Parts: sequence; structure tokens; C-alpha cells
Amino acid sequence: MPKIADIQETPNPNAVKFILKEPLSAGTSHSFKTADDAKDDAVARSLFDLGNVVSVFYMDKMITVEKTDEGDWDEILPLLAVPIREAVPVAVKEISTAIGGPIAAALNGDPRLREIDALLDEKIRPYLMSDGGWLEILSLDDKTLKIRYQGACGSCPSSLTGTLMAIENMIKEEVDPEIEVIAV
Repeated sequence: MPKIADIQETPNPNAVKFILKEPLSAGTSHSFKTADDAKDDAVARSLFDLGNVVSVFYMDKMITVEKTDEGDWDEILPLLAVPIREAVPVAVKEISTAIGGPIAAALNGDPRLREIDALLDEKIRPYLMSDGGWLEILSLDDKTLKIRYQGACGSCPSSLTGTLMAIENMIKEEVDPEIEVIAV
């Protein structure tokens, strides 16, 4: 059972980030925008079942929950803590076998994609993760990079404006000046 080490606000007023003492995943992100999306995931489903939950995102030792506009954090937080504490942490064996996998294989095809992913890992993802979010690369087609924000970043207004422009400018400066970044 993961113990909650901390609960932090995010730049998105409708999202909070729980820092856990044990990991819920092994380096892979899990993002759910609806209760139906979460039907096969015990952790996310248990959070949606509480009501007033709009999205659930978790990765490693972090879980971000976004509430409805009408929801009150004072009422929701104690309810969220129960299924989070009851979640089964990922086994150490699963962590060691999860490194690499399909994401690593996909990045092997295009050197620009590997360079962009490394740049995001170094300069962008740590900041997004500290705010309860993440981003994944969906594709690089010629000069168009498609990304998807997850967690608190998925519905945060700044992720679609300032953050997106910063990412695009960094990629243009360090990888390819013609790449356009689109958040989907």
C-alpha cells in the first residue's frame, strides 16, 4: 500500500499532485480522461468512482487528480486518500523490465526524435512532473511534432500557450528550426 508522502497544489487550480513513497508504475505514464477510460485500471477507476473527478494521471511515485469545477478540495482530498493508500505498488521486478520497451523502439527510427525526446527529458518533463503533469511524443511527421499533455498539464491553460511556445522554441533552436509543435 503506497503511503502518501505529500500532497501538492499545481498551477491548475482543479488538480492536485500526490507524492507517494512507493511507485504505482515502472516509468510508464497512465492517463485517464473519463471513468470509461479507467474501467480496466483499478487505481484510476477507484478514484473516478468517488465522483467529482475529471481526470487521473499517474507515473512512478506521483498521481495527479483533477476535479470538477464544482468539487471542493476540502471534501474531496480525504476521500481520494483512501483508494490511493489502498493501491498496490508496482513490484521491483516490473520496474527493471519496463525500461526500454515500445517507446524506446519507436525512438530508434529517427535521430531527430531521439534528440527531441532527450531534450524534453532534460529540460521540460522534470518541470511538468513537478507540477503534476507530463507530456508524451505522439509522432514526428516531416516537420510537425505532435505531443500530448497529461495530468495537471492536460487542462492547464498555460500548457497550450506559454509552455507550448517554449517547447517549440527550444526544439527549433536545438534540433531543427523548421519543426512545428502541436499539442493534441
